[in-house]
Amino acid sequence: MLLPLVLVGCAGIFFDFESEFVSDQYVARESIRAEVGGGIELSYLRSGDPAGQRVIFVHGTPGDAGGNWYNMLKNVPEGFEFIAVDRPGFGHTIPKRQVVELDAQAAALAPLFVTRNGKKTILAGHSLGGPIVAAAAANYPGSIGGILILAGALDPDLEDVLFIQYVGDVPPFSWLLPKVMRHSNRELIALEDELRLLQPKLSGIQQPVTIIHGTEDELVPYANVPFMERTMTGTGKLHIVKIEGMNHFLQWRQQDVVMKAVVDMAQGISNSSVAAQEQSVSIK
Repeated sequence: MLLPLVLVGCAGIFFDFESEFVSDQYVARESIRAEVGGGIELSYLRSGDPAGQRVIFVHGTPGDAGGNWYNMLKNVPEGFEFIAVDRPGFGHTIPKRQVVELDAQAAALAPLFVTRNGKKTILAGHSLGGPIVAAAAANYPGSIGGILILAGALDPDLEDVLFIQYVGDVPPFSWLLPKVMRHSNRELIALEDELRLLQPKLSGIQQPVTIIHGTEDELVPYANVPFMERTMTGTGKLHIVKIEGMNHFLQWRQQDVVMKAVVDMAQGISNSSVAAQEQSVSIK
């Protein structure tokens, strides 16, 4: 279970759960059209080298780009371009229409996929962002170079919707919650079914996968990791970073670990590409 309404729903009456960050001298805000659910303007933050290796960061629920990824975007390594999106229904993406389908959320990212100098886009998803980047890797194999799943919720058997979450999804109770919390609750109610639709696709993911997960994650249990090991059988490289004693909030408390994993993946993809080119030349 990601974020039980019984724990945060009432708090949501008093807190917005979204940052109000727009942009600053380090990070620019832009938007791009995505033909999802009648069309949306996907808002995102961008920083780094416009010609560099593109890495897209995807937040969980609730959340947004600024609140989840600002410190990553403020410290972009040389040769990289970092992008963090406001997922449909959150942040500055408009209209604030709810999208619960993982395939649709992956499709919303697709206009941002680029290949530069032979380097395909890398995706990093935290929490509910984890299954979204997995869906993108499965659905767009020609566009994604690798994925990082940070405290990702992928095992449908570990999802447990509480009765109070169903109550919070119907009027008049839903009217008491801020829109962001209504959207978050609906995502969580739909997640188990969405993960069951995703599960058969996991074995088809061939790109490198890095999983980072804390052993003391009470929101998304570490038991998700062995599930991914069992199901992601098609990837040529599955790397697991197990952080003892760590909770759910990796990008805030383990930024150095996440950054190193991003750089290592990009380097590994680059080395593999060079090796493939050398092999092609030798065959000729």
